[in-house]
Amino acid sequence: MKEPEVATANAKDSESQIQFSQLAAYGAGGIIPIALFNIAGILVGLMGNISLGLSAFWLGVILIIPRLWDAISDPIIGHLSDNTRTRWGRRRPFLLIGGLLVSATFVLMWWIPKGEMVHSWFPTEAGFQAFQLVYILVALLLFYTACTVFEIPHGALGMEITTDVHERTRLFSAKSFVGNLFAMSTPWLFALANMEVFKGTGGNEADGMRYVSLMIAAILIPLSFWWTYKLREPGFVRIKAQEKTPFWRDMKNTAGNRNFIMLTLTIFTLAMGFNFVNLLGSYIPIFYIFGGDKVEGAYLLGINGTVWAITGVLAVFPLNIISPKIGKRKTLMLAIGLMVSAQLSKIVCYNPIYPYLIIIPTVLLSTGMLFFFTLGSSMVGDICDEDDLKTGKRTEGSYYSVFWWFIKLGTALASFVAGALIVFTMFDETQVTKVDALQGSIRVIKKEVESRKKGIEPTASLADLLDESRQKSSNLIEHLKAESQEVDRNVQHYQTLIDTANAINSRLNKIDPDLPLDELNDKLIAIEKATVALTYQSPYTLLMMRIVEIGLPVLLSLFSIFFVFRYTLTEKRSWEIKELLKQRNIARAMQQKESI
Repeated sequence: MKEPEVATANAKDSESQIQFSQLAAYGAGGIIPIALFNIAGILVGLMGNISLGLSAFWLGVILIIPRLWDAISDPIIGHLSDNTRTRWGRRRPFLLIGGLLVSATFVLMWWIPKGEMVHSWFPTEAGFQAFQLVYILVALLLFYTACTVFEIPHGALGMEITTDVHERTRLFSAKSFVGNLFAMSTPWLFALANMEVFKGTGGNEADGMRYVSLMIAAILIPLSFWWTYKLREPGFVRIKAQEKTPFWRDMKNTAGNRNFIMLTLTIFTLAMGFNFVNLLGSYIPIFYIFGGDKVEGAYLLGINGTVWAITGVLAVFPLNIISPKIGKRKTLMLAIGLMVSAQLSKIVCYNPIYPYLIIIPTVLLSTGMLFFFTLGSSMVGDICDEDDLKTGKRTEGSYYSVFWWFIKLGTALASFVAGALIVFTMFDETQVTKVDALQGSIRVIKKEVESRKKGIEPTASLADLLDESRQKSSNLIEHLKAESQEVDRNVQHYQTLIDTANAINSRLNKIDPDLPLDELNDKLIAIEKATVALTYQSPYTLLMMRIVEIGLPVLLSLFSIFFVFRYTLTEKRSWEIKELLKQRNIARAMQQKESI
């Protein structure tokens, strides 16, 4: 026998319906928090470590600082949004300003100053790396602040566009749909940044991201004007007469809502667990499945990321079927089950022989996360309805800001822990950057040879370029020898690398720059292929990365299940609240007419 609320749920009034134009404009805003927000967290850490040679530990520290700043900025923006009154509404001005700021700061983040003049400011390599870390920190603070200016009012607006419990889920599903649709391209950013047309000859993916970021900004700027113009605030007529309240009163009211606390802790613990290992999920395809081959690893990451995004796009449809049938809380528990299953399947699916097995956990995890985070935002809207019935006020900005800050705090803690875990697993980023330098110098020689074959005037001496490659090869060998003496368990691993590096160095020393160009090019191609083996990490490092990446999310999922069981705002009660609010607002409107 069906419960009474099912019948109520099917009785939708015109006020609750969301027009397609509103659905599309609101959904487009998902590009910022779903795609760009995650790009900054993943690619800055990854490229900073393996492209710039910066410490994974200090990158982790840097990535947590903006989240601590969010503890201040998120509630402030939420409160300001709740108490803003303009002719364009209280949320829409933030959408335009935030979107433009995100565009500008996303570009700024990748244009880290470099070159001989910048190097001359710092007498040591350590000083230059410290400068790079400070620049990244400042750029991230600006970028995440811009994201806050946009996302907090945008999320709050999503809760007040409709009063229907499941239409609200549909609205946030549209946000997830468009965000994940755009995210189909984001995993390929690493691959795009690796293309010579972006990174240049001898450059790396950090150089390539400078120009890729400009393309992203060119897409985002016109979108910012579009969604600001198109979206409306249907409840603003009533809310603009609402009394403005002090910041601390709003925060106290939010912190005192038990269902809100239980929901937030559910989301926080699970988000923290999976974000702990998000960065490791980029290392494993490159350094475990493909043995350090960044080109092949980047391609697999691109394929995997596209599968992730396609799954996320498609998963909104079963979500909007399942959630109304079994209720939001049970659907949330189903999402947790899918995510745990995804982690356990990685025990088999992380396989260097069959690399594309990684797609199986990706599909499960993407579906679970789409369900999980979409429902979380929708359920905060239900809690705001409950609070409105109790207090007579709409403070979606305050609720959404605290909710969103906890999600970002989980990401921040994860960034710090992930950096510490990478250090703990003894990942050798210096080895990777020195191999990059050697490979880059070989590509420069190949470029010069190709130009000469085409009859172009020489731009550099082949003998000098070969000497530079030999020097980089010697530097790598010195590093490997020093590392081989650090830890007993890795001696055999480093000895194998040293033997490979010595063989490559010997081949470089035997190359005669006066050889015929075709023969010289063939030798360089063979040496470049051989350098891929120099990026291998130790078996201990790779084992620890897999254990941590699989196990930590499963452990924290148990806490998340505990909290979701303590969430008491049922489907039936949500529909009762909707009807009571409707009746109260009608009564208030009639009283206002009578008083005029």
